[in-house]
Formats: sequence, C-alpha cells, structure tokens
Amino acid sequence: MIPLSITLVIPTLLTIGSLLPRHWQSQAQASCHYKVCVTRTDIHTNLVVPVQTEALNWRNYLPEPLTRSEYVGFGWGERNWYMNPPTRLEEIVPRGFRALFFPNDAALRVQAHDRLPDHDEVKCVGVDRSRYLALMQFIKQSFQRTEQGNLIQLTDPATGTAFYEATGRYSIVRNSNHWTADGLEIASINTPLWAGFSSAVMQHVQATC
Repeated sequence: MIPLSITLVIPTLLTIGSLLPRHWQSQAQASCHYKVCVTRTDIHTNLVVPVQTEALNWRNYLPEPLTRSEYVGFGWGERNWYMNPPTRLEEIVPRGFRALFFPNDAALRVQAHDRLPDHDEVKCVGVDRSRYLALMQFIKQSFQRTEQGNLIQLTDPATGTAFYEATGRYSIVRNSNHWTADGLEIASINTPLWAGFSSAVMQHVQATC
C-alpha cells in the first residue's frame, strides 16, 4: 500500500513544477518574421507554424492536402487514443490508464489551417532564424521513417488532417505537452519545469506576435 504522504507529495511536486519556469531570465525578443504558435485544445497542446518561410517550406516534406493552407499544425500523442479517442466512460478509464502507465506507440497529427485556430487558446512568439530552423528539425525528427527515409502514413491526408508514425513512446512521464515543451525549449521559448499539463505550457509562453 502506498503511504499517504507519498500520494500527497507527488501531486504537490508536480503542481509546483508546472508553476516554475525552466529559465528565470527574460528571453530575447525577436521579430515575427519567424513565428511559432502554440495552441491548446483541452488537455493537448500543439505547435502551429507557417507552411512556408524563406528558411523552410513544408511543401517539400508533406503532401499537398496538408500544406495547401497558410499554416500547418503538429501534435504528438498516444497512437491508439489520438487516432480513435474513446467516447464512453467504460473505454476512457482502462484506455486512459494504459496510455498513462505503460509505454505506448506514438503518432504525429498533422493538420492544415487556413488561419490560426480561433476555437483554441493560441499564443504566438517570434524567434530568430537559427532557433526556428532548430525547431523545424525537431519536428521533422519526430516522424518515424522507413529504411528508405519515407514518412510512415497512418491515415489519408485528403481531408487536410493526417496521422503519421512518430518517434518516442508515450507515457505519464512523456505526454503530448512534454513533446510541445521540448520543441519550445529548442526554440528558446520558455516552458514549465514540469510540462505535463497543457495549461502550464500555455501559462509560460509569453506571446509577442
């Protein structure tokens, strides 16, 4: 039986970690020429970036249905839950337990956006070119690939949304918000010390664009 003190200490530490920033110093402001946006939908966060800048064109990496718009969004999550979200309580509890407490296959969700989503919480930050390219490389490396270097598509992108096999394993110690925070850290955008909660990630992002 787990001691009561442990059950109280762990949530307290996680809460404190979600409130504390990874970096205390102020981050340098950059123009909005290279813009990185973070969106929040319920418990998930996503990265949304322009389809094309002079630094990188996603049309060279993704099929046309996903890059026909101005922005493209990326989210990382547990493959089974992400692609087939449960709707009934008798499914939510066991599948949620498995997703959190067992290492599971991950998927990347890629979505075309005509404009920044207006139904989500959105914050955009300007970064310099080198940080922008580093973040784009992080996203590209999050795709699982075949031996020939091709992306492994799980669903048809014709609707403007598609799932791909992703690198890494999903669990309670690395969920969708940890993935988002890792990308933001690479782009020198501040994140919480513990990034498991979507609200914590959004709290620490200071919008500049």
